[in-house]
Amino acid sequence: MADLVPFSRAPRPARPRPSEPEPLWRQMLGDQLRRRRHGRDETLTETAENAGVSPQYLSEVERGLKEPSSEMIAAIAGALDTSLIELTSAVADELRQVTAAPASAAVPASRGAFALAA
Repeated sequence: MADLVPFSRAPRPARPRPSEPEPLWRQMLGDQLRRRRHGRDETLTETAENAGVSPQYLSEVERGLKEPSSEMIAAIAGALDTSLIELTSAVADELRQVTAAPASAAVPASRGAFALAA
């Protein structure tokens, strides 16, 4: 039987920790839903009725307190005359903007080269 040979890895460069935690998906989704509802000048009750959910539930989703299922998100999106893909793409685009690291936070080239040479 063969002997196990230990394999050493070069340490990975540490990622800079963001000063603020990343926003939660449900919070970003809720913000997007609220903006779209306000853009249509609809009340919580009107949109909730069209989506087949209670106004209380929609309010909790908009405030990022509920983690809605994909079926619920699709129903609310439909009530706002948008598609699930348009809504989730808009949320993903916002997350990319919010979580994009500034150029100054990038790992210096010399540190990356050192890690590769190790």
